[in-house]
Amino acid sequence: MSSTSIYEKGLDDLVNVNSLFTIAVFIGLAYATPGQQSLDDREECNAGASISRRLVIYEVVSFSFFLLSSLLAKTLKMHIAIFKDEFKSKILQTIRVVMLTLAALGSVIGCFFLQLSMIHVVEIRLGRLSCGSPATWIAAGTVMTVVSVALIFYVPTVVYILYLAWRQT
Repeated sequence: MSSTSIYEKGLDDLVNVNSLFTIAVFIGLAYATPGQQSLDDREECNAGASISRRLVIYEVVSFSFFLLSSLLAKTLKMHIAIFKDEFKSKILQTIRVVMLTLAALGSVIGCFFLQLSMIHVVEIRLGRLSCGSPATWIAAGTVMTVVSVALIFYVPTVVYILYLAWRQT
């Protein structure tokens, strides 16, 4: 498999994953309505306006990073297609690696903010973490654990790929 086809496959996968995460962002935004009651029957456990505001902020920041990542990945793919014959040019290689680095970084940062926003969705629906509801802690803990494990595998792999890409320039 040629290095250009590896780039193209990886970029397609990155855009597809970012699209799925973007859908999750918009689902999370649906829960940011003020005055929403949690499933916990204690009034003090309802998430207030501040949690809803933070949810919107985290969702917008997450969406922005996923959009950055996807646009850079698409641009890089077009760049590779246009300059296919000049793949060994030093300046073009540097541009490609910078775009790849920013696209990967955008995806990781977007995941981090999406994780934070999902914890706020849990608080809005199940009650604040400070109320100690087992359902809230299980849901929030699951989100934190699963996303963290995924990032533990994803980040070193991306760092290694970026290391190889930077070494070639």
